[in-house]
Amino acid sequence: MADTQEYDIVILGAGSGGYAAALRAGQLGMTVALVEGDKVGGTCLHRGCIPTKALLHAADVADEVREGASIGVKSSFEGIDMTALNAYKDGVVSRMYKGLTGLVSSRNIDTIEGWGRLTGKDTVQVGDRVLKGKNIVLATGSYSKSLPGLAIEGRVITSDQALLLDEVPESVIVLGGGVIGSELASAWRSLGSEVTIIEGLPNLVPNEDPAISKALERAFRKRKIAFKTKTMFDRVEQNENGVTVYTQDGKSYDASYLLVAVGRGPSTANLGYEEQGIPMERGFVTANDRLHTGVGNIYAVGDIVPGLQLAHRGFLHGIFVAEEIAGLNPKTIEEHLIPRVTYTNPEISSVGLNQDAAEEKYGKETVEAVEFNLAGNGKSQMLGTAGFVKVVREKDGPIVGFHAIGARMGEQVGEGQLMVAWEAFPEDFEGLIHAHPTQNEAVGEAILALAGKPLHTHN
Repeated sequence: MADTQEYDIVILGAGSGGYAAALRAGQLGMTVALVEGDKVGGTCLHRGCIPTKALLHAADVADEVREGASIGVKSSFEGIDMTALNAYKDGVVSRMYKGLTGLVSSRNIDTIEGWGRLTGKDTVQVGDRVLKGKNIVLATGSYSKSLPGLAIEGRVITSDQALLLDEVPESVIVLGGGVIGSELASAWRSLGSEVTIIEGLPNLVPNEDPAISKALERAFRKRKIAFKTKTMFDRVEQNENGVTVYTQDGKSYDASYLLVAVGRGPSTANLGYEEQGIPMERGFVTANDRLHTGVGNIYAVGDIVPGLQLAHRGFLHGIFVAEEIAGLNPKTIEEHLIPRVTYTNPEISSVGLNQDAAEEKYGKETVEAVEFNLAGNGKSQMLGTAGFVKVVREKDGPIVGFHAIGARMGEQVGEGQLMVAWEAFPEDFEGLIHAHPTQNEAVGEAILALAGKPLHTHN
């Protein structure tokens, strides 16, 4: 006979969405069961955002050592000690994991280890245990996808295996020029690999403003990262020494590894969702704008809900659902107001509508956009970075989009989110100034230009 326990909320999955829902629900005085078969923190902490950004930081340091002499700092690059780099990366993950598990246990959340399955409108089974929840939150996350017939084995890897390599690959072919593919291509190039990206669409980072995509492509060319856009993958052959990738235009490419970075799929198979009538589409759970599935008191959060697959989106979903269950009636989440950052060198950040989307929504004649080139920004000159800040507005109306590319531009997206979400007019910044000398000034200059009074730009 199965052991049954009752809770206010049972959460299936302890990634960014699941643990955020658990923390907020615990804070609001609810009894919470958090079910996880792997580790609290999910993909983001263990196989995604955190370890990749640690790798990218090491890549930045490698670049700075190489370039030290150009600013009068004598330095010589002697190579990468992958054992030490992995120990640094794993140390960051380990400290974050320890902190997170401590936080979860401090909120009186029952963390239940094991793979859970939805077995009723209000029940989740984990091994012999049956957890009854007045509310259920599905937060089972995503996995690295492949293409039909393309097996992930040997030297054909996804980001999961890429983060476990104990060597800097001599050469890599990256299949997919989106966020994950571009980030790992950027990191490996800095660490010393020869890199070629193969992308079926006309541009790298195709979801960004076209001006941003072009700027990243220029930067990658300068860094000797090769890329083939409008190029479709055909097949791969491998032996113990490397891979040969064939594309549909009849060409072939040789490398040590093939990284498959064609996106992430929802982890929803064989979890009992369909049997309980959860509405599904291509494996995703189609929840409404209040993240309710339409079945019982079952909600869905994070990567299993169609839309941006970002850890901080899942985190926002988790908080929203906990507050919704508590009857706080939180404000619905607007997808286009979620900030997006690509941690390549140079970094990309954006929030809101790009110029094309704004023109489509408001009409070409009623949209204005300006770009402030980082060449006019003192701190960016010191860092030796190229790029720009682009701000899009409705004519005589609010700012609807913020887009930036350049070193450390991910750090500027917070202000971008505020100006777009709060529907700021460029004139609202009158009497405000950005500190000098900072890269943040570039945001201020773009706003001045949009208000019709550019200072540090020729117009």
